[in-house]
Amino acid sequence: MTPTTPQLGAIKTALFALCLVPAFLLWRGLEMDTLGANPIEALTRATGEWTLRFLLITLTVTPLRKYSGWHWLVRLRRMLGLFAFAYGVTHLLTYVWLDQFFDWHAIVKDILKRPFITVGFAALVLMTPLAATSFNAAIRKLGGRRWQALHRAIYPIAVMGCVHFWWLVKKDITEPLIYALITAALLGLRAWWREQERRKQLAGGYLPQPRFESKVIKIFE
Repeated sequence: MTPTTPQLGAIKTALFALCLVPAFLLWRGLEMDTLGANPIEALTRATGEWTLRFLLITLTVTPLRKYSGWHWLVRLRRMLGLFAFAYGVTHLLTYVWLDQFFDWHAIVKDILKRPFITVGFAALVLMTPLAATSFNAAIRKLGGRRWQALHRAIYPIAVMGCVHFWWLVKKDITEPLIYALITAALLGLRAWWREQERRKQLAGGYLPQPRFESKVIKIFE
């Protein structure tokens, strides 16, 4: 069942508040000194993990919509993607400000010397144009096809996020392995869908649906 406009507005408001909960808990942890012996490291790691989680949650929207029939879920995807970017920026700022104290020479040296920082920084750079073009005006300006092609960059970004976390962890790789398996499942599912479409086309039993930019714009309202 498709929710009404007021219901969808309430869902978006609730989701927005829910997405802020991790940030609030981290802020409270800093304020009350409950983040452990190294609060800066705990804050940096937590914001990085939440960036990856929001990326994976964003990627989960399409399979959930496809198999549940709840097509309105796609209207929540933009918010989730923007929160992934917001937590990613916070992750970077925590490193630049609280860890390195804006020592740009040391930061550049660190990015070039330590592979996991290089990959993480590159992933955030790739996320920036996605966040900047996540609005309807950008969809109209770029056109539906180019906009969709640009936003497929979320796939390598998710992979890079997993690599960043994997290389960061020195001993127990259980947690980054779980994220990597979830990412592989989400991307593998999409590859399987494309293969199914290709087989249908080859069998002559599939006619591509026309794509209208107005429909693309409507989806992301």
